[in-house]
Amino acid sequence: MVSESNIAYIAGLFDGEGSIHFRRAPEKKKKHNGKPGYRISNSMRISMEITMTDEPVIRWVHEILKVGTVNKKPRSGYRKNGTKYLMQYRWRCTFRDAYYICRLLWPYVQVKLHKVEQIIDHYSPDYIFDEKVVSLQQYREAMALE
Repeated sequence: MVSESNIAYIAGLFDGEGSIHFRRAPEKKKKHNGKPGYRISNSMRISMEITMTDEPVIRWVHEILKVGTVNKKPRSGYRKNGTKYLMQYRWRCTFRDAYYICRLLWPYVQVKLHKVEQIIDHYSPDYIFDEKVVSLQQYREAMALE
């Protein structure tokens, strides 16, 4: 169980340094019926991330939340004053992990509240059996009504 003070702190980090991607868009995907080529699929992309140059903070977020991944995000080039950019580190989670994190952060988030609520509403209780299993049939019916 994550303490409320840690959740509130991570919500503040997320408001300042985080981002949420929530969109439905056509994507090119491989065909799986043995035929060569691609098909176009109307896919949903849900992810959230915190990116910063302070690696210990990103590692701490990953350790506390126990979901997502941590990756290096190298920057090439130089600043206007001639110094190199610092290495950035990114904690990122997607789909149901993002839903879980949004439910944790929701009471504390201020700036990104609208996007957090979009993810929570996307996984609305209408078609959730429990915390981890979604009824695919009810999900498809709900998406068809939108």
